Amino acid sequence: MSALTHFDAQGQAHMIDVAAKPATHRIAIAGGRIEMLAETLALIQAGTAQKGDVLGVARIAGIQAAKKTSELIPLCHPLALTRIAVEFEAAAQRQSGAIGIFCTASVETVGPTGVEMEALVAVQTALLTIYDMCKAVDRGMSIHGVRVLEKHGGKSGSFVAPKTWP
Repeated sequence: MSALTHFDAQGQAHMIDVAAKPATHRIAIAGGRIEMLAETLALIQAGTAQKGDVLGVARIAGIQAAKKTSELIPLCHPLALTRIAVEFEAAAQRQSGAIGIFCTASVETVGPTGVEMEALVAVQTALLTIYDMCKAVDRGMSIHGVRVLEKHGGKSGSFVAPKTWP
């Protein structure tokens, strides 16, 4: 395991200098799920939620959040993102039988640093938006398993997490 890079020699937090790093095509895919009652999922799928198109609004929220990541996470670099895609899949978790929606966010850039944080922020915000839009009918919804699923590009190369859900 490599050392933590957001601390200087004195142990103070700092933003990493990426000026000397080469610009490469970088991709990150993050995922996570929100579990809910079957009735809540049915409302979302039918498009009859009181606040409107839940997944459409959540998709836009995730895209917007990815673009604002450096404003939310103090040591993230502002990046020129070249692609953001947020997708949803209704699914049941095989082991527990939990019902919910799995969200993935794919984020790309050509630059000197990766986009894992942007993908994670997009997923979390999209899932929180689903919660916000459906909380009137299901306050027991819960968000789980938000993590980086894949990362490509840069000096450290590729990473692919084992698939667990859905």
